Amino acid sequence: MNKVAQVTFCFWIMKICATTLGETAGDLLSMTMNVGYALSSAILLGLFLVSLVSQLRANEFHPVLYWTVILTTSTAGTTMSDFMDRTLELGYAKGSLILISLLIAVLAAWRWSQKSLSVSHIQTTRAELFYWAAILVSNTLGTALGDYLADDSGLGFLGGAALIAGLLLGVALLTWLTRVNRVNRVLLFWVAFVLTRPFGATFGDLLTKTPAQGGLGFGTLGSSAILAGLLAGFVIYTRVTHKRVPLPA
Repeated sequence: MNKVAQVTFCFWIMKICATTLGETAGDLLSMTMNVGYALSSAILLGLFLVSLVSQLRANEFHPVLYWTVILTTSTAGTTMSDFMDRTLELGYAKGSLILISLLIAVLAAWRWSQKSLSVSHIQTTRAELFYWAAILVSNTLGTALGDYLADDSGLGFLGGAALIAGLLLGVALLTWLTRVNRVNRVLLFWVAFVLTRPFGATFGDLLTKTPAQGGLGFGTLGSSAILAGLLAGFVIYTRVTHKRVPLPA
């Protein structure tokens, strides 16, 4: 049985909520609670592995479990990117290039091993492992890329957000309004998956920054609570609608 969420408009809304929550929760642990990037990464990678094992042991799609793994990849990706860029002093550009290369390597190994890169029909454990590896790397890359655009590219916060929004719009138009073949559609999925991470970070900054900085001033703790509530509501909706879908004859 297929064990992953179907890629719909609701999927992308939930993905943005989950990755934004991942950033605010990761920052809450590493910076607000002053745990540090290295220890935070170790803790959050441990949570990711626990949730991943549960997902791999499941025999069918469980929305709560699936989105828990997505969330743990996002929180771990946030602190892992910060550890690479700041603690190891690789910088945002070099960190992004390393992660882009790693994502390409994961996708190439997946294609070579499974003869497919389908993200809508994951039915073997090996394909699922490639799927989650690509998601973990994508969320880590999205963090590094967003930091690079905001801090090092010269575009600034608003310029980086505008560029990412424009790229996402282009991906959406190519996917929905043109006849894209299956391989290119999958590649567009991963481009969108990476870009929605820094796009969500814009929303996260709006929630966490003070009014003097142009934000709403909820802080990392308040923002994490708001985003957790939004994601929980969407997960409940997905669970209810998933149960209503009739099984094939």
